[in-house]
Amino acid sequence: MSKLYDVIILGAGPGGLAAGIYAGRARLNTLIIERAQDGGQIAITNEIENYPGQMLEGESGPSLIERMTKQCEKFGCERVSDNIKEVKLDGPEKILIGANGEYHAKAVIIATGAHSRPIGCKNEGKFRGKGVSYCATCDANFFEDLEVYVVGGGDAAVEEAMYLTKFARKVTIIHRRDQLRAAESIQEKAFKNEKLSFMWNTVVKELDGDGILDTMVVENTKTGEQTTIHADEDDGLFGVFGFIGTVPNTEIFQGVIDMDPRGYIITDEEMHTNLPGVYAVGDVRVKTLRQVVTAAADGAIAATQVERAVSDYTGEAAH
Repeated sequence: MSKLYDVIILGAGPGGLAAGIYAGRARLNTLIIERAQDGGQIAITNEIENYPGQMLEGESGPSLIERMTKQCEKFGCERVSDNIKEVKLDGPEKILIGANGEYHAKAVIIATGAHSRPIGCKNEGKFRGKGVSYCATCDANFFEDLEVYVVGGGDAAVEEAMYLTKFARKVTIIHRRDQLRAAESIQEKAFKNEKLSFMWNTVVKELDGDGILDTMVVENTKTGEQTTIHADEDDGLFGVFGFIGTVPNTEIFQGVIDMDPRGYIITDEEMHTNLPGVYAVGDVRVKTLRQVVTAAADGAIAATQVERAVSDYTGEAAH
């Protein structure tokens, strides 16, 4: 007979860890399941400036997540590393089936986050890890003194482009519009950075190279004119980093939980999904602002809701 947890938290990003802190502190029997490293997208973020109470001398995603993980441990959360393949959430007892085992709980908090959206050009997958990346902090050092292109125009794209200037000889932001979508404060820093240049009204159509990326075809969104860019002969390659949004990690919940057309889980303001005893927090749910602080708030709210529901648990599901 599998152990019946009060709550299983699926995902150990800021939302999942915050839920773990609150659930553990409430003395709920809590299991956190994560298939990869703790932190989700924030684990590959080099610099955080806007999280309340962060270390003013400098805070990175990994440093913040490390402290959150230790807080979960302090409050007694159990941990499992597994990849959940199937869920059964419509009954009073929730069942999660993973590659390594089966897990049962009275309630489930979904905190599976989101992943980087592909650029969408020809041969993109072929050059992933061979010139194409979606993580500046992971791969910037591979492009020391080389040329790098960043696709996107939002906060993440511009911030990561500025980070890349610490390594690359030159960084060019490729944006499909004629102005950035990033916050004004971020734009101001970017335009002052002498190693940053901009390619407006442009999209990437195709990538190519002999084993490693050294050629790119771009297209002007207004004129339709295509241009082929080649790596500097002395370099032999260049990098392309994609930062054009995210895709929610909700594949296993398709047809099980109500979602919007993009695949984000629909919740109310207290993180309830349409299924009793099932909650969703952080980047995986429909919301207007996807930040560490809002994910953490979601986690706290969901765990508090679970605490109330579990105290009334009788084997019959209830909101």
